[in-house]
This record gives sequence, structure tokens and C-alpha cells, in this order.
Amino acid sequence: MKKSEIYFSIALDENQIPEAISWRATDAGEKIHFAKAINISLWDRDEAGTMKIDLWTKDMPVDEMKYFYIDTIGAMAQSVATATSDNVMAKKMRDLCEELMKHVEEERQKNNNG
Repeated sequence: MKKSEIYFSIALDENQIPEAISWRATDAGEKIHFAKAINISLWDRDEAGTMKIDLWTKDMPVDEMKYFYIDTIGAMAQSVATATSDNVMAKKMRDLCEELMKHVEEERQKNNNG
């Protein structure tokens, strides 16, 4: 059986706030990649519930964080469609992404004009 591993490294400041997030995967070679945020959700087999890790660096701007979550919901919509064939649920998630994107864009325009 083939084994694949993903490694995350989080550099914290003196207040335990992430300053840098890096990762690498055995299937992607030895290159180290850097991120401003990670959102990991795991379905715990024993607890039958979701375990989550949400981290972001100090330099992650709020607007990028909003886009990050919209992109995450969009990716989840595709996963739902692929894994369950529930196209109704996937469409509702995509519709939510469109609604949130409009909200963020309107907010950005208001902030740029104000």
C-alpha cells in the first residue's frame, strides 16, 4: 500500500500568533510551500463529528480572508457534488458563494469610495 504524507509547519511569535505557515507533501516533492491561512476539517471516525484547524498569519488581510472562505465553500460545493452526487446541495453552496462575492465586492467598492 502506498503512503502519502502532508506536513505543516507553523512559526509562532512570542504571543503564540502565527507568523508563517509552510507545508509540503510527499507526493509533491520536497518543495516547501507558504500560505497565509489554512482551514483543515477532518471527520473523526470515533466521534462521528468534525474536527477543525483554522489558522492564519498576522499578515493575512481581512479581504483576502473573506475570499479564502468563499473559495473554500466553492471547493466544498464541488466535493459535495463529486462525493455524493447531491447537485441540489452543491448548487445551494455555489449560490451562497455568488451572494457572498457580491457582498464582498459591494463592501470593497464602498470602502474605496468612502
